[in-house]
Amino acid sequence: MLRRYSRVAAVVAAVLAGTALIKPVSGPEKVRNIIFINGDGMAAAQREAARLYYAGFDGQLIMDSLPVSGQLTTSPHDPHSPITDSAAGASAWATGQKTFNGAVSVDVDGKPLPTLGAQAKAAGKATGLVTTAQVTDATPAAFFANTSNRYAQDDIARQYLQHSKPDVILGGGEDWWLPAGTPGAYPDQPAEDPAEGSRGSQGNLISAAQTQGYRYVSTPAQLAAARSGPVLGLFGNEELFQIASEGQGDKYDPPVSLATMTGKALDLLSGSRKGFFLVVEEEGIDEFAHYNNGARMLQALGEMEKTVRLVRAYAASHPGTLVVVTGDHETGGLVVEDPGTGDESGDGVSAEDGPFPVKGSDLTFNLDWTTGGHSGSDVPVTAIGPRSERFTGKHPNTYVHQVLLDALKG
Repeated sequence: MLRRYSRVAAVVAAVLAGTALIKPVSGPEKVRNIIFINGDGMAAAQREAARLYYAGFDGQLIMDSLPVSGQLTTSPHDPHSPITDSAAGASAWATGQKTFNGAVSVDVDGKPLPTLGAQAKAAGKATGLVTTAQVTDATPAAFFANTSNRYAQDDIARQYLQHSKPDVILGGGEDWWLPAGTPGAYPDQPAEDPAEGSRGSQGNLISAAQTQGYRYVSTPAQLAAARSGPVLGLFGNEELFQIASEGQGDKYDPPVSLATMTGKALDLLSGSRKGFFLVVEEEGIDEFAHYNNGARMLQALGEMEKTVRLVRAYAASHPGTLVVVTGDHETGGLVVEDPGTGDESGDGVSAEDGPFPVKGSDLTFNLDWTTGGHSGSDVPVTAIGPRSERFTGKHPNTYVHQVLLDALKG
């Protein structure tokens, strides 16, 4: 069992209350903990839009203030497309090999590859995943499962329990853990999205998890009451938000915030004698960018920024913690523009979005979308802690695996 450190809970509470002081990390070169944070769909334009909106002209996001920065390319090895999806992108991080879109940590021939989640377990570390998507969605799955089909989310859940065994699993996607016709804490066909409902084919995996010693939680109060792991927390049928265009039923209001889930994961994992490996993902950036929904995308970016603030404060008080913040790809072909600029990309899905205020200024900016899909833009990577200096420069996304695997080895 993982035990709780009260100091962790105090740091988390202070950050969420806005009272924590962020201090530079100075610690031993040896890496004890790894916290890897993915802003799904987040590239340079998304970060700049968030900076203007939340920090203003002279401000800086916490995620951009991390002392080491570089770039990652994102292309997959896919016979049909030079542009990655989330599965191939995350698999490159998790395995060090490029693969085809839709693949989760298998090579181009469909052969399973060793993942960082399994490698962290083998190194004696506790492991965890936190996401506002389904816990079995592409990014977390790539670190803890293997399949040629990213949409086989019930099989991914089964692999978590039978093989990789993360100590903390927090996010959405209860539908995939229960057989069709067996609703759980979240009812089938909810009013906000009647298409949602239990759809698993692997039996009752929540019961299976409980049999294995997982504590199952589905509400904020239950999560807050968890004092030791392992913990499985599912807080919605699917994603923890409602995806749509502006004013068409779109909603970003997770039952438990990304920062709260991350804080609890840190609290639970910190009792591990050999440290931990934690994957954190904000999915809303990508999903709302697919709908060219700038307002909700900015909301999701703001929640990710709160999470990075919390994680950096944790690292400041826990020497030996490596923090890495990046994105798997860019979504929306986004450009940040002056409101007076003509909309060269036209109407419809690629129409301009805005204006949005620049914090502390009378000026505004527009978001100009060029696609409802992904683009091939490089993504920034920022980092702090031991080994973080290796992220300086421009690298393929597979390079992440090399750095993190070396960090796991000490």
